[in-house]
Amino acid sequence: MDALSQAITSGISSVPYKKNNSSLVPCHGLSSLILRKTRSPANPSSRISSVRASAIQHSKTSASSIDLSDPDWKLKYEKDFEQRFNIPHITDVLPDAEAIRSTFCLKMRSPTEDFVGGYPSDEEWHGYINNNDRVLLKVIRYSSPTSAGAECIDHDCSWVEQWIHRAGPREKIYFRPEEVKAAIITCGGLCPGLNDVIRHIVITLEIYGVKNIVGIPFGYRGFSDKDLTEMPLSRKVVQNIHLSGGSLLGVSRGGPSVSEIVDSMEERGINMLFVLGGNGTHAGADAIHNECRKRKIKVAVVGVPKTIDNDILHMDKTFGFDTAVEEAQRAINSAYIEAHSAYHGIGVVKLMGRNSGFIAMQASLASGQVDICLIPEVPFNLHGPNGVLKHLKYLIETKGSAVICVAEGAGQNFLEKTNAKDASGNAVLGDFGVYIQQETKKYFKEISTPIDVKYIDPTYMIRAVRANASDGILCTVLGQNAVHGAFAGYSGITVGIINTHYAYLPIPEVIAYPKSVDPNSRMWHRCLTSTGQPDFI
Repeated sequence: MDALSQAITSGISSVPYKKNNSSLVPCHGLSSLILRKTRSPANPSSRISSVRASAIQHSKTSASSIDLSDPDWKLKYEKDFEQRFNIPHITDVLPDAEAIRSTFCLKMRSPTEDFVGGYPSDEEWHGYINNNDRVLLKVIRYSSPTSAGAECIDHDCSWVEQWIHRAGPREKIYFRPEEVKAAIITCGGLCPGLNDVIRHIVITLEIYGVKNIVGIPFGYRGFSDKDLTEMPLSRKVVQNIHLSGGSLLGVSRGGPSVSEIVDSMEERGINMLFVLGGNGTHAGADAIHNECRKRKIKVAVVGVPKTIDNDILHMDKTFGFDTAVEEAQRAINSAYIEAHSAYHGIGVVKLMGRNSGFIAMQASLASGQVDICLIPEVPFNLHGPNGVLKHLKYLIETKGSAVICVAEGAGQNFLEKTNAKDASGNAVLGDFGVYIQQETKKYFKEISTPIDVKYIDPTYMIRAVRANASDGILCTVLGQNAVHGAFAGYSGITVGIINTHYAYLPIPEVIAYPKSVDPNSRMWHRCLTSTGQPDFI
């Protein structure tokens, strides 16, 4: 059995600060993370679980390891950050890898069959990205740790530049298109936009001149299950798949060991692997990348973050999120109509969000019909003088109806805990939506107030729809840039949108822990302003 988890250390030497009451506490936004070496099970989902669990264990000394009295601390910090966010390249382990002129040619969109007479070229085109181009990770210059959403390295909130690699086509590439066999896999759960990303990976590969493109069915499982065969992909095959939800390739959780996956890739001749999935799937992709480097084989492994919860670190948003927020409006509006039309009506809507309440927050903000929004990041009481139920009573007395929107991970402290895990190693959550529905009925029965509660869980309806226009554009660009990154020789990277620009990041930096809603952020404050809800503590 392979020891799949490599020791991945992040060298950043400080923890930024956030205001918490009257004291400054470390903020997780840029903290030092250590992925500790563990002996991993044969299932990549188990390896994923161990990586994610160990990643959350922050270095205890990181907050004090930076010497702020050192006059050069900013320079050292920026250098350390640059090292952390440096993206792996195949020349790191294969220094003799040949670089050739890019075949990404927008003058001729139908590549020659066999490249007779050389590769097509955009010699005079100035659309290539320079390898030294960078994107700024943080763009707000906070003046005080007490500012809403502030992430500060020192007590003075000193400005420190943090640059990451800009995504896009490079003038030099490290793979000859006729020698490439590219594979695409989709893992985890469904998410709007999967087919859009698949489509544009295939289309962009063909523009480079790649003819051998396959889809691996049902995620990592497709590498080991003998009953599952590769699906040949081409522009003709994928032309209209974005018009439907789901995944052309199918999805699943779990799979074989990383060693078995890389063995299968070598047998099949796969030298480009595009992995569409969330934190866990990306942890598996990083393990595959490291195994390929260990074997010194020329393979580019590139991730495209897929999480409907929008909980990937550093990125503005992930594909499927905008569609989820838009589709959630239907459920919230239905709950509002049901509640508003009934005598003492209460509508309860449960939305996705295991660890992060972004969908519930933004759907509540967008709808303007939600009176109470409950998310995992913000603790609350159900009972008592400041509890949710007491406020519900006030809403029924003053408005005659109410709508509650809850994220699936909210209120888990009220539910009986189990040790059950899904195939990806995630804890199986209790259904807080059902629980708050039952507690609401019980509470109002005790005070002899008749109510009519309607509970709506649109989770699977939202996951299965096709991407909206906003996500369609995002998926298009992510798919294109994933291919550009692979041909440029980068591996062990993922692509995302950061401050409206597209960038490449090393996978360990985005899977360290889930991104979450900052209760002191302006967006959460806007949500509270919209709902009018009090503090439930």
